[in-house]
Amino acid sequence: MIRVQNIFAHIGPNQILRDVSLQADSGQIVAVIGANGAGKTSLLRAISGLLPVDSGNVEFNGQSIIRRPAHLLSRMGLIHIPQGRQIIPGLSVLDNLMIGATNAGISGHESQSLLEQQWERFPILQKRQHIQGTALSGGEQQMLAVARGLMMRPKVLMLDEPSLGLAPQVVRLIMETLNQLAAQGLAVVLVEQVAMLALEYAHHAIVLRNGECVLQGTGQELLQSKDLVNTYLG
Repeated sequence: MIRVQNIFAHIGPNQILRDVSLQADSGQIVAVIGANGAGKTSLLRAISGLLPVDSGNVEFNGQSIIRRPAHLLSRMGLIHIPQGRQIIPGLSVLDNLMIGATNAGISGHESQSLLEQQWERFPILQKRQHIQGTALSGGEQQMLAVARGLMMRPKVLMLDEPSLGLAPQVVRLIMETLNQLAAQGLAVVLVEQVAMLALEYAHHAIVLRNGECVLQGTGQELLQSKDLVNTYLG
């Protein structure tokens, strides 16, 4: 679904991605791990059209998407859930979800069907559908952010630090949900600073350091790798 080939990108005078490649197929969770400042968020932004790519290529579903606007990519099914959740203030849980469908051009029976799926996936959101989204707990807001992304019928779902600031039981619920979605055929690209957690679920993973890929392999291979400790903690 997603194929990133040798991309370079910079912000101002700083080169932030150097010759990075990644591939995520349908039914896979691909983890991107690394310390703060490694380039993880920049990689997601480059894939989703929010950060210009200097060279290299990004393909989505077999088509090059370099320089395509981010809002068009989201309508094609490339959905990016950024760090911080970005729940829309002043809107209810229900309205936040329906905006996801509206932005993707989905309405009528299809949007209602998608909504019912989210209620089944996250029952707490249905119970709280009429309160403001920003009044939810941090874990509930992360559920809402994921559910809103799913309202857009993603083919690829990219998440930036979904575990940040959450209680362990909520983190496990989010990760199990992503695992189920991958089992249903969704491609998931997961940026995480909590390396061992991400690798538990990842089919494949890459380790970034200073904008470069310094290690890659299956999740299980990296969990057992001494090089991971040296690279990630070094």
